[in-house]
Amino acid sequence: MANSFPKCMRLCGDLRIRATQSQGKRLVSWPLRAHVLPAEGQTQVMVWAPKSLHKHAVDRNHLRRLMREAYRLNCEPLKQLQANGQALHIAIYNMDKQMSTYPQIERAMRKLIAKIINDKMA
Repeated sequence: MANSFPKCMRLCGDLRIRATQSQGKRLVSWPLRAHVLPAEGQTQVMVWAPKSLHKHAVDRNHLRRLMREAYRLNCEPLKQLQANGQALHIAIYNMDKQMSTYPQIERAMRKLIAKIINDKMA
């Protein structure tokens, strides 16, 4: 259960998503970009692949699955931040028009999480 991605960890709700995208700090680790906003409660994450870049739903679903898996396996530092009382709302999306492989996405996700941690510690 330590590496699960349950419903309570997913960023839901139109108001929360819009606030995260409009007011959150932008961090980039190619091909991923994140909008990070401090929050109350638990750290929640949303991933998406825009239709303007990936026309086929199969491709968007595949990219979202890869991003969720990379986050799920590398989110331990964010859980430690949450334990210290620093919860976040994070929206992550893929900016590349080309289909990324899992090693590329995992490498970018690790860098992105490190940037989030460094930003919150500073």
